[in-house]
Amino acid sequence: MTLDQLHQIYKLAGKRCELFFDPLTKAMVQFEINTPLRQSAFLAQVGHESAQLFYTQELASGQAYEGRKDLGNTQKGDGVRYKGRGLIQITGRDNYVDVMIDLDVDCVEHPELLEQPELAARSAAWFWKKHGLNELADDQLFTEITKRINGGLNGQADRLALYARARLVLLTNGGKDV
Repeated sequence: MTLDQLHQIYKLAGKRCELFFDPLTKAMVQFEINTPLRQSAFLAQVGHESAQLFYTQELASGQAYEGRKDLGNTQKGDGVRYKGRGLIQITGRDNYVDVMIDLDVDCVEHPELLEQPELAARSAAWFWKKHGLNELADDQLFTEITKRINGGLNGQADRLALYARARLVLLTNGGKDV
């Protein structure tokens, strides 16, 4: 993927593409998001979750996650503290602990670290690989990818539009692997 291709996919991102290009490409290499099909699906999902790279922190307060044991939010304040962050919106104490262990970054004590470009991209790519999304992308099972990320199909129309654009850009413009 090139910077020009990222601009073509994220038409609303403007200079945010420059800010996130290196972190995204490094994260995609590290977590084997290394074919046009994988990259298209990943960039579509990340594009929706971050509003085309504008948000690395969920807009909602996180109060809705309070007491959600399925997310590991067992202590008072966990819902707000561990609300969605990063380009794929890592949510819940359990996921933050996993990121801390696997990426060797103390985002449990400092959740805001996942808002920085490098960790926003790495945590998204880490989540992608950990949840088997490369294989789903290889099989073009985009709806299943959305369900694993979102738990449902929230924003699916936007996700599909970004997916179509990413596929067009990456598969017809040479689609070079990262």
